[in-house]
Amino acid sequence: MITVETESELIEVVRDLDAVAEPVLILGGGSNVLIGDAGFAGTVIKIATRGVAEDVDACSGAVITVAAGEPWDPLVSYAIEQGWSGLETMSGIPGLAGATPIQNVGAYGAEVSELISTVRTLNRSTGQLKTLFPLECGFGYRTSRFKTHPGHFLVLSVTFQLPLGTMSQSIRYPELARMLGVKVGQRAPAADVRQAVLALRTAKGMVLAENDHDTWSAGSFFTNPILSPAQALALPDNAPRFGQPDGTVKTSAAWLIEQAGFTKGYGHGSARLSSKHTLALSNQGGATAADLLSLAREIRAGVQEKFSIELVAEPVLVGCEL
Repeated sequence: MITVETESELIEVVRDLDAVAEPVLILGGGSNVLIGDAGFAGTVIKIATRGVAEDVDACSGAVITVAAGEPWDPLVSYAIEQGWSGLETMSGIPGLAGATPIQNVGAYGAEVSELISTVRTLNRSTGQLKTLFPLECGFGYRTSRFKTHPGHFLVLSVTFQLPLGTMSQSIRYPELARMLGVKVGQRAPAADVRQAVLALRTAKGMVLAENDHDTWSAGSFFTNPILSPAQALALPDNAPRFGQPDGTVKTSAAWLIEQAGFTKGYGHGSARLSSKHTLALSNQGGATAADLLSLAREIRAGVQEKFSIELVAEPVLVGCEL
């Protein structure tokens, strides 16, 4: 395992390892990864690069270029303190800034792709540096070109363009709007939105607390399914349905899991659904990767049998399969 602290060192190490065909695992914060019990047969590169470059203008807003190794949540907090809006609903998400475009990180109705202006990368196939614009990144719901073509690009830094102001962007998520006491589509002080999001995430066990094993998880283990209109019509009348701009319909993976008979706290031994949120597969102490995968397969099969919908895992699986 190699920890790299500068961009130049990161580029050099990856180029050298790729040149000799060494298996490489790029690791950020590790919060969205499930590694098999046998480990990883190769070299792990832990990214610890730091740095935030700021260019603030009344017309273009705050253009900030962030090193891949910058921790995400402190960046969100800093942006709000500086009077830059847009990131507030993504408070409390663990991991590093460089991972956000890979997963197209999002929460409470917002996605990071809406705020990204460029992604600076190393093209590992050619060894050349390449800056990608959003249209080249293939952003979609919890996905991107970086995720669908793993190992092709190494994210070095991300440039965000953030509007200036202490008010949030429009609140899109009903649960968050209710907590803030505003209507969907209205705005609220960004600092208040951050605190509300952190409170909601904490109540769902989505903020790490060492003494709370419900939070020993990779967050949401399954993504919310994106359905065709016909698939959405086949769901029960009370199923959540969220229309998408392309005509598809998003439904709730947590609702499907619960309706398939898997309640909060369900599981075997130390691998269990969180007692706070059915989307989180938690390690209650001593669970192996195989234990967690066994539980995930059981849940996926149950949802498939009841609703004919196949759940898709959100964490990156290394040395193991679902």
